[in-house]
Amino acid sequence: MAFTTVTTYEKPSEHVALPDWYSRLYELRQTADNKSRDAYNLRHEGRQLRNETDIKGKWDTYHNNVRLEDRVTEVTRWRDVLQQCLNSVDDEIRKLTEEKSTTERTLEYLNSPLSVIAESLAMRDARSGADLVQDEGDIEIKNELGVIEALKQMLTAKCQTAWEQLNRLKEAQFKLQLDLGNKQDAIDIDRQNLEMDKNCSGTSYKPDPLRIPKNCTPYESWLEHSRYNKLLADNEIAASIKLREAMYVVRERAYNDLKAQNDATDYALRLRVYETQRAKNELEWQRKKMAEEMAKVMREIEDLEEAHLNKTDGLKLAETRLENRIFRPGPELVQDEAQIGLADEVLQLRQTRQDLMDKINAAKATYNGLEELLLRMDSDLDNKNHAMMTDLRCIDIRKRLGMSDRAPPPTQTDVNIQLTRMEDEIPKS
Repeated sequence: MAFTTVTTYEKPSEHVALPDWYSRLYELRQTADNKSRDAYNLRHEGRQLRNETDIKGKWDTYHNNVRLEDRVTEVTRWRDVLQQCLNSVDDEIRKLTEEKSTTERTLEYLNSPLSVIAESLAMRDARSGADLVQDEGDIEIKNELGVIEALKQMLTAKCQTAWEQLNRLKEAQFKLQLDLGNKQDAIDIDRQNLEMDKNCSGTSYKPDPLRIPKNCTPYESWLEHSRYNKLLADNEIAASIKLREAMYVVRERAYNDLKAQNDATDYALRLRVYETQRAKNELEWQRKKMAEEMAKVMREIEDLEEAHLNKTDGLKLAETRLENRIFRPGPELVQDEAQIGLADEVLQLRQTRQDLMDKINAAKATYNGLEELLLRMDSDLDNKNHAMMTDLRCIDIRKRLGMSDRAPPPTQTDVNIQLTRMEDEIPKS
């Protein structure tokens, strides 16, 4: 080691050789270049990833917004369709309820003819004697009773069917209302989601957003459910319309059948009144003839009794003469012509008196028979008067059937208006 005048200090560690120093510098430069290249690639990949994720996120959001809009449109369309069905169901419920009420009023209207028929039968049963007969009037009234009972059963069955149909319509109405409420809630939720963006304050992480709820249904099931509700409503509306038409036809047929039977019954009663009046007139004429004949018979009896009395006086005279001639004296007590003539006269007068008495008895028997027949005629006339008044009262009672809501219109114009169903079109004065 060389001798120096300056004191120097060196680290005790080993010094790096110059080639090693150049080698280390080269290594550092290579490492820096690699790191720079890696950093550049990282920045490039990061920028590319940012751009790709931004673009993908924007397009995903756009597509999901379109899907949400399409979903809102689809659900809104189904909501409008179901709302129209619900309106139709509500309108059909109203119409069917009115038709059912009209049919029930018709049933209540039939109670009036039933009371009239019962009163008519009771009144006609009050007839007496030979006029208590099973005539056409009784037959037609009982036929009318059968017609009304059949109509009541038919209308009652229609009312029951209408009540069941109303229940089905209300069930369809409830299902539509429930489905419409669910669809409206779904529309509101999806529209709220459409209004949200990534800068909204309400966004946050959720515990398990990818979970599928237990009651979640596939799209096909949802579509089938909506179609089922619409089809159910349409079917119930069609069935209700058919039922309303059937109820209208049955009700009109009931009115027509009842009107036809009423006319037949009224005709039978009027015919019976006519026949009773004709029989009454015949009996009155016969009674008048019978009374005249009785008066003639009475006068004949009086004449016969007077003749009998005259013959009695004549017989007394003839017998007295015969008795006086018995006291003729001696040979003068002879059977002469006078004696024979007086005896013949007595026999003839006795026979005449007997004939007259027989005739008087026969005349009295005839008079009694005529009087008994006259009493029977009087009783029969009373029965016929009572029967005719009964039928007339029945006809008056049955006039109440024409004072109901189903009475015929007073004028031909009203008839035409009713036939053409223009009541609602014509303004009321």
